[in-house]
Amino acid sequence: MERIRKGDEVIVIAGRDKGKRGTVLARIDERHLTVEGINIVKKHVRPNPMKGVTGGIIDKTMPIDISNVMLFNPATNKGDRVGVKDVDGKKVRVFKSNGAVVGSR
Repeated sequence: MERIRKGDEVIVIAGRDKGKRGTVLARIDERHLTVEGINIVKKHVRPNPMKGVTGGIIDKTMPIDISNVMLFNPATNKGDRVGVKDVDGKKVRVFKSNGAVVGSR
């Protein structure tokens, strides 16, 4: 079971964006994900009139390694580790610090 999914709110624990929070936009592969507002780089783009692309410098969100983020726990306002528990025959994600189910508000 994926411990961090699309739509989860995460906090960055390492790198130049350490301490920032954002929402997971996509899982690129098993180890990488893109987070809204995190790891933004300047990308030089060539113009391509066939595709209607104008050239210049654009801001692009690059993937970040999953080991550099933690799921944000709104109860403690900190990053938290995630475990998997069996509740009523279904697997659910729970926070390790307080045992609350992830996503339940």
